[in-house]
Amino acid sequence: MTKPLIVVDPQPRGLTEIFDPALWRRLETLGELAAHDGPGRMPAERFEALLPEMALLIGQSDMPGERLARAQKLRAIINVETNFLQNVDYDVCFERGVHVLAPSSAFARPVAEMTLGLLIDLCRGITTADRAMRRGDEKWLLDGAAGCFSLYGARVGLIGFGDLARAFVPLVRPFGCTVKAYDPWVSAHFMEGFGVEAASLDEILAESQAIVVFASVTSENQGFLGKREFDRVTPGAVMLLMSRAGVVDFPEFLRAIEDGKFRAATDVFPVEPAPPDDPARRVEALVLSPHRAGAMTDSLLEIGRQTVADAELILRGLPPLSCRRAQRETVARSRSKPIERS
Repeated sequence: MTKPLIVVDPQPRGLTEIFDPALWRRLETLGELAAHDGPGRMPAERFEALLPEMALLIGQSDMPGERLARAQKLRAIINVETNFLQNVDYDVCFERGVHVLAPSSAFARPVAEMTLGLLIDLCRGITTADRAMRRGDEKWLLDGAAGCFSLYGARVGLIGFGDLARAFVPLVRPFGCTVKAYDPWVSAHFMEGFGVEAASLDEILAESQAIVVFASVTSENQGFLGKREFDRVTPGAVMLLMSRAGVVDFPEFLRAIEDGKFRAATDVFPVEPAPPDDPARRVEALVLSPHRAGAMTDSLLEIGRQTVADAELILRGLPPLSCRRAQRETVARSRSKPIERS
């Protein structure tokens, strides 16, 4: 019996980033591998020649309707960049029953962990005090804690309730926080299963002491957090931007921080890597992190683990369980940008 053809075209991921030797050997047992490890994507001529026999595509290669028409044996596309990009004809995939998957939860736990660290930093003014002490103008004892508050019992508001938020909630629970969330794509009943209360965006902004933005970018929400929203934030609150910079009006975000409306931290930027003259670098009350919250070796290997686990199930005629599936109702509204290597 001919083994199924598995095409692996993972750029900008590298093969050894997401597959350790043992996992690669496991993938080899599933079928015949046709792999490309850069630079760039697999050459178009080679990729086109593989389409008629392709059973699985692991990667971010463009799959418009004309390519899908030639890939009649295709069972699944697994995007190991972990976003649903607008380079796939999703309607054709849905009609043919081709799974389009992304191991997006691979980054959830490390991002949640970093979020907790940054949140405690902002609540207690750790980075602010460090900067002041290095300049020699620090304040000691109670004077040095002016404007700070304890995370214990704090009112926490989440904007977006996807994989990242769901991984974060258990970490903040020991602090006895009241946690509310705004996400128009998630039901109140679903949130209640995590001990989280659904709330409106205005309620999150006006009542939370700590606001964490986990929202993904869609066709409806690009730049939806702007001056109006920042003006509604309760004085003395803190805000963390942990998912996509595209959901905020970034100049207004920086202006609000400089005006003292709230202290903040961000792990993401409109342009990455941020240029040397990026104005964010000059905002004193903003803690900066160069998009490293999820950047852990094990997170990348988790992408491979989820990919291989679902590849095994799919090739056995079973539904995938580990990766997130593209949904007909929402995937066309995704506006995630592909990651780039500098």
